[in-house]
Amino acid sequence: MKIRINGQEADITLENEKTLGEIITNMIQWLESSGHRLSGISVDGSPVHYSSLNDIFPKEIACVETLDLYTSSLAVLTAESLLCLLKDAEIYENLDFNDRKTFFTNWKESVHANFINEQMPDLYNVFINSFQGNEISPRAVISITEERLREIKEPMNEFEKIQPLLEETCERLVNLALDIQTGKDSRASQTIQLFSGISEKIIRIVKQFGIQGFMTDETNGEKPIIRIMSEFGELINELSNAYEKHDTVLVGDIAEYEAAPKLQELYSSIIKKSRQPAQAEK
Repeated sequence: MKIRINGQEADITLENEKTLGEIITNMIQWLESSGHRLSGISVDGSPVHYSSLNDIFPKEIACVETLDLYTSSLAVLTAESLLCLLKDAEIYENLDFNDRKTFFTNWKESVHANFINEQMPDLYNVFINSFQGNEISPRAVISITEERLREIKEPMNEFEKIQPLLEETCERLVNLALDIQTGKDSRASQTIQLFSGISEKIIRIVKQFGIQGFMTDETNGEKPIIRIMSEFGELINELSNAYEKHDTVLVGDIAEYEAAPKLQELYSSIIKKSRQPAQAEK
């Protein structure tokens, strides 16, 4: 049996697979590990609808001449889903109260909503909050979704743009202990929120760097990014726990002597190890 991926014959050696289901399942796992998703299937020139997959899975490969698999990159699928969500938010914003209920019911069953629930559950929950009429407005949802779309389409540009905010956040972290000691609770709370927000954004963009090939695995004797990310994650948990326990001394020490320098180290390391390949997805 000949296997083609996006029209190109694949150099795949079958081992113990006997049915199409076994081959397709293995291919799906391989595609997901390489940042892609299966977007279409054709057997001997006949397209197969997803609702008919269960019918073809038991088919023996000896009875098939050609299996065509069509793929899309995860970045492209995510960008397409975000564009659909932007349209949803704009439509919802202009609906009356009764129409909004019906719209929300149908929206939850849409393919792009379920895809975002899988890939970006935090953003999905923002839409749930807004579409249920809670505190997040449709306008705010649109702004958040536009930011996520920029992170997908122009991750390098979006990452470089956060440097001024990162430097401000580090400066505020250094002064956090003093803010707490002098009773500037509102400013201290804002600093923690800034640190949390920029940390989440860095993690999201680094994920895109990995998916889209903007990150090199070469260490050149330096500390690996994965190790820095792991240390940074542990630091976030330590700071969060100390803040929740109102341990102001520990919060101040972690913020000044660990969080600020570690945030700078993470940003600088990512800039050094990132690159813009000519074939990067747009």
